[in-house]
Amino acid sequence: MTSGDLSRLEDRLGHRFRNPALLRHALTHASTTTNRLQSNERLEFLGDRVLGLIIADILTDNFPDESEGDLGYRFTALARRETLACVAQKIELGVNIAMSDGERVSGGAAKDSVLANACEAVIAALYQDGGLATAKQFVERYWTPLLTEDHHPHKDPKTALQEWAHANGYSLPQYRTVNRSGPDHQPIFHVEVRIGDNELGTGIGASKRAAEQVAAKQLLDAVST
Repeated sequence: MTSGDLSRLEDRLGHRFRNPALLRHALTHASTTTNRLQSNERLEFLGDRVLGLIIADILTDNFPDESEGDLGYRFTALARRETLACVAQKIELGVNIAMSDGERVSGGAAKDSVLANACEAVIAALYQDGGLATAKQFVERYWTPLLTEDHHPHKDPKTALQEWAHANGYSLPQYRTVNRSGPDHQPIFHVEVRIGDNELGTGIGASKRAAEQVAAKQLLDAVST
């Protein structure tokens, strides 16, 4: 990362680093080193917590009449990987992440997971270099516009299905893992969900939770038509 690249990124971040090494560290992917302590993973850990605090603060200020549960739905949408990756793309973070040639050739600079992790690490670097106010300024700049994208709190399919069941006099949805296939490092889960005696939904996913979400959406779509 050249000094020119660093300066342009700082423009998008809205902060000039007193310690540029912090920003370089935040942009160091684990694929570049055999010592993971030299990668951005520890900063990612910190940045996740800093981002969570700032988002919670923004939400309580902007939605004073909403319940804790509704704020929780909004928080999940704003703090999820996809949102972080979207912000990372807006500030063109991918081209500035230091990664191995193999990782870059395989599309690492465009992966949501890589972008999201680097974005959290950058937030931690902003916090360590300029304090909470500096980190908050960055988050407010890129996250506040997202508050108006959906005026209703997002509910994941499992939550929505549970609420539908309660509203219609059914007991809680019952999930069951029907099958687990694939190698240990890349499992595939087959899950079914039932409401009452007849309503059934099925789903497949790379994790049990993901499969349950797919099954819940299928069932919710079926009962809502």
